[in-house]
Amino acid sequence: MAKYTLTGQWQGGFQADVTVTAGGSPISSWTVAWRFSDGQTVTQSWNATITSSGSEVTARNVSYNGALGAGASTQFGFLGSSNGANSVPSVTCTAI
Repeated sequence: MAKYTLTGQWQGGFQADVTVTAGGSPISSWTVAWRFSDGQTVTQSWNATITSSGSEVTARNVSYNGALGAGASTQFGFLGSSNGANSVPSVTCTAI
């Protein structure tokens, strides 16, 4: 599972963190995806590799935080730009 949290907002920008938590079994990698509905873009990220195609965003684990034990969590974050509205998107998480 993944939880998106808006941690800061300012004129023209914002910061968000996403917590990824393994379920009842260990995982070896994860991917989190979401769709921005207000034209936001990611400008910088840490603890994940983030790619965008239009409003679709995909974050993948990096080498040191993909493997998680059952119930364990990791976090990644990013800075973004926005033009006013900044709705929190729904996220989906896929784990292997």
